[in-house]
Amino acid sequence: MPSSAFDVIVLGVGGVGSAALDQLARRGTFALGLDRFPPGHDRGSSHGRTRLIRQAYYEHPDYVPLLKRAYELWADLSARARKNLYHEVGVFCAGRPDRPVISGVLASARQHNLEVEQLSAAQVAARFPGFRIPEPLTALFERRAGYLDCEDAVRAAADQAVKNDAFLQTDANVIEWKPEGTGVVVRTDRTTYHAGSLIIAAGAWSGPLLADLGIRFDVLRKSFYWYEAPEIYAASRGAPGFVYETDAGNFYGFPDINQQGLKVGEHTGGLPVADPLVVDRSEDADETARIDRFLSVHLPEVTRRQLHFATCLYTLSPDRNFVVDRHPEYPQVSFAAGLSGHGFKFVPVLGEALADLAERGQTNLPIDFLSCRRESLKAGASQPG
Repeated sequence: MPSSAFDVIVLGVGGVGSAALDQLARRGTFALGLDRFPPGHDRGSSHGRTRLIRQAYYEHPDYVPLLKRAYELWADLSARARKNLYHEVGVFCAGRPDRPVISGVLASARQHNLEVEQLSAAQVAARFPGFRIPEPLTALFERRAGYLDCEDAVRAAADQAVKNDAFLQTDANVIEWKPEGTGVVVRTDRTTYHAGSLIIAAGAWSGPLLADLGIRFDVLRKSFYWYEAPEIYAASRGAPGFVYETDAGNFYGFPDINQQGLKVGEHTGGLPVADPLVVDRSEDADETARIDRFLSVHLPEVTRRQLHFATCLYTLSPDRNFVVDRHPEYPQVSFAAGLSGHGFKFVPVLGEALADLAERGQTNLPIDFLSCRRESLKAGASQPG
C-alpha cells in the first residue's frame, strides 16, 4: 500500500461498503476499504447464498425509486463481473389483506404503477404446487422479482473496486475514527490512515462507530435452514421466492436452487447479540420448531432432512428503516446503518448514494426519508416488532 493518505476511506466492506468502494474506484477516487474479514465472509449480514429482491415494497413506497435504480446497478455489476447476480424467479407474498405485507405491497404497486397479480389460494396451488394459502390469507405475485447471489455480489463489487485501483485492507481491526480539520483519521491495530472523507458501512458493528448519533441499533442473530424438497419446489420448475405474514410470525424463503435445498428463515423473532464477534452460531431448538410449524402448514411437502444451516446478523434501527446520511457534526463523514434485515437488495444504490455524499456532499438519489434526524429515531420512539 503506497500511502496512508486517501481521498475516501470506507469502514466495512460487506454489501454496502463493497458497493461504495466500487463506485468510488470507478470515478477515479483514491479510496481504501477496511474490514476485519475478507469480502463475502460469513460473520455479518451479507451471506447465506441468496437474498430476495422485489420492487412492490411493503415496507414503504418511498423505497421503490431506490429499488428501480438498484435493479439498474445490479445489471451493471453483473455485466462488469461477467456473472449473473440477479435471478428473476418471481416472489409471492401471502398474508391477511388488512395487514402490513399485503396492504403495503398494493400501496407501493398503485403509487409506482408496478405489476402485481392477485392470486386466490386455488390459483397459488395450481401455479405453484406445494405452497398453501389457508384462509384468511390472500396472495400477491410479483413477476419482476427474485433472488440475488449475495456472497458472489459482495466479492464481485470488491473485485471490481480493486481492478479500478482501490485498496482493500482486510484483517484490520478499526479502533477509532475522529475528525481532523475537514478530514478524518482512522486508527486500526495495524496503522493510522488519513482521508478527506469517511464512509461507515459497518453493519452489526455500526453502533459503537456511530455512538455519538444517539441512535440505538439493536443486533439480532437470525437463522437460515435448507431442507431437501421435491421437484415442485425447484427454481428450475418455476417455484418462486416467498414471503408469508402469519399470526405466528413473518417467514420467507427461496426455491430449491441447483439441488442445494429449499431455504427458509423467519424475519420476526431472533436472538439478541451483545457482541457481533461473539455469536453462538449453533442451531436453536425453539427457532427450528417455529420453522417446522410454518412449513407444516404452508409448504407441507418439504422434507425435514436438513441439508445446511447458517446464521446472520440483523442490525435494527428504532423504526426498522435504514439510516443513510451525513454526520450532523462532521459532514466529511457519511454512513449507512440499521438496514434492519431488508437492506441487501439496495446495496448498489446505497453505495452510489454514499459515494455521492463523500465526494460532493449531496446526492440526487431520494434518500431524505432515511435521514438520521427523523423523529422516529429519537429516544422513546415506538419500535415495531
